[in-house]
Amino acid sequence: MSSWKRTEIRRGRSFTVQPVSAASAQKEYVCPGCGGTVMPGTAHVVVWRADGVLGDEADLASRRHWHEHCWSIA
Repeated sequence: MSSWKRTEIRRGRSFTVQPVSAASAQKEYVCPGCGGTVMPGTAHVVVWRADGVLGDEADLASRRHWHEHCWSIA
């Protein structure tokens, strides 16, 4: 991951948010916010639960790649 991660609260839940720079974005992903494609070379964020009941490994395994804008309005 290319930048410092942070914790954000959304709808009463804690999420870890890890920014990914355009230079580090090497793969294509589907944004869960809009259903559109996060193309390689596009800066975006990777988000996962920071307070899941199944533990850190399960939270990390369920991480998703979001467009920055989609995450900001989620």
